[in-house]
Amino acid sequence: MAIHHRHRQTTKTLKDEAEPKETYPEGGFRAWLVVFGAFCGLVAALGVMNSVGTYQAYLLNNQLSEYSESDVGWIFGLYAFLAFFGGVQVGPIFDVHGPRILVAVGTCLILLAAFLLGSCTQYWHFIIVFGLIGGSGTSLVYTPAISSVSHWFNTRRGLATGLAMCGGGVGGVIFPLMLQRLFTILSFAWATRIVGFTFIFLLGAANLLIRSRLPPRPNSTILPSPHVFLDPAFTLTTIGTFFQEWGLFTPITYLTSYGIHSAAMPSSFAYQLIAIFNAGSVLGRWLPGLIADKLGRYNTMCLALSLCALASLGVWLPATVLTAQGNRDPALIQGLSITFAAIMGFGSGSNLSLTPVCVGQLCETNEYGRYYATCYTVVSFATLTGIPIAGALVRAAGGEYWALVVFAGVCYFVSLAAFGAVRVMKVGWGVRRVY
Repeated sequence: MAIHHRHRQTTKTLKDEAEPKETYPEGGFRAWLVVFGAFCGLVAALGVMNSVGTYQAYLLNNQLSEYSESDVGWIFGLYAFLAFFGGVQVGPIFDVHGPRILVAVGTCLILLAAFLLGSCTQYWHFIIVFGLIGGSGTSLVYTPAISSVSHWFNTRRGLATGLAMCGGGVGGVIFPLMLQRLFTILSFAWATRIVGFTFIFLLGAANLLIRSRLPPRPNSTILPSPHVFLDPAFTLTTIGTFFQEWGLFTPITYLTSYGIHSAAMPSSFAYQLIAIFNAGSVLGRWLPGLIADKLGRYNTMCLALSLCALASLGVWLPATVLTAQGNRDPALIQGLSITFAAIMGFGSGSNLSLTPVCVGQLCETNEYGRYYATCYTVVSFATLTGIPIAGALVRAAGGEYWALVVFAGVCYFVSLAAFGAVRVMKVGWGVRRVY
């Protein structure tokens, strides 16, 4: 037995020595083309996701005016749910077959949703077109775009992923401003179609440029693995991301509606709040990604979550309380709303760009798609329920928004506790320790 064991150990050692350690380009023309392709794909996919507040506010005042905010919230909750839940198959399929077919099918679905949306008039129309078709298409573009970047970068993965994720912020600036203007000078139907035409160019670039590099694992399957939850660090990361998404989709969806409700600003400017939010997120996706590679990804995530929690309870909550009390100082409420949009945009942008690299830090690169998909299979239920829960809180508070803001702030503090626990678990309490 001892000789056999020693033989197996020697064989394993020789095999490990024979296999070269996995290396990454960490740059170069081809690698940065992949990042640019992912950026273009995410301008379209996440740009719409970051513009749901614009759609929500418009529909509540037009086609779906007879429905409550919670009812309309289910449209966008279903959209976000499918965008992330689709990763249960998209991530593992990516691990085995690469991104090309996935991105191509996702492109077709996103374009179909964009061009059909203008013809929707009934609640169930929006559920099918925006929620079902749009959400499924987003999933097929989003997961391969992020996963492909991890094939080309390791030590600079935070920077590269952050740059790719900037696409969502850029789209979140362009599309709300575009839609607000087009709603006025044209119509809802043509506004959504023009957005669809921009998708053709963006998603065309994504299809041409997004590529994987590493070969599939020999024993890979397309089934997700619940065994990854045996790792307590991964479980805590998933819990933290769940509450983070609960907190994140609250301002993305309801900031514009709150601005209109407050009567402290013109409705045209209320639509611009989400553009300010997403402008902050562009910087928030890039800068923390750059810092995270040196400071530590979990360290940077904890700082970003702290900023989001404090912005929610320290800036937006006072504005909503003043509105509920009938405060007649619109300049103060508008100033608080703008400040919150900029700060929260920066903080939440870093949440989105750092989550993929935090998950990637817990697994081998060839298993990244499976880990990321498994995480977001759970997290997707936060995106499904968070928007309707927030809408129900508005109704429970008599149409005011303060309860919704408290909900978002508490979610961010819970997320901070979970990510902080992983950091302590891995490197201890030392402030200067990088993780």
